[in-house]
Amino acid sequence: MTTLESAQRRALRARAHHLEPVVAIGQQGLTPAVLHEIDVALLAHELVKVRVHNESRAEREAMLAEITAKLDCAPVQHLGKLLILWRENKDKPAAAAPAATSRPSVRPATRPGAPPGAEALRRRTRPGQDGSGNALPYFSRRGAGRFVAATPNTPTIRKRGRGG
Repeated sequence: MTTLESAQRRALRARAHHLEPVVAIGQQGLTPAVLHEIDVALLAHELVKVRVHNESRAEREAMLAEITAKLDCAPVQHLGKLLILWRENKDKPAAAAPAATSRPSVRPATRPGAPPGAEALRRRTRPGQDGSGNALPYFSRRGAGRFVAATPNTPTIRKRGRGG
């Protein structure tokens, strides 16, 4: 039986949260056919959920111990009538590392051609409509019903509310 550290178990529980049970143990209990199906599922997926249709918690614990001993897998969690099992598949190729992108991982402080002092603002801008290519600031919304300019040099535009 493989043992897992606490951090590994926590990560596997998180991965198994969205999984559906792939094997169900019914009235006949843990038969060789059920063990074979669990083994096949572990080979295919490494992490599986098994539903046990049994009311006795002690019997479910005994089934979990028998499964882990016979199939050399690690128990991740016993949650009610669900058993979560994990066994590393040594034949399965390791997941490929994500390909490097051409985009920088950190956003640059300024864009090319920005005026001095713009790195401190780091505001979102849109292209100017005067044809010069200079960027005009977006207006950010501060408070209910007011639009305030993003830079101190541009005039404030206020939107009137219901009252007038």
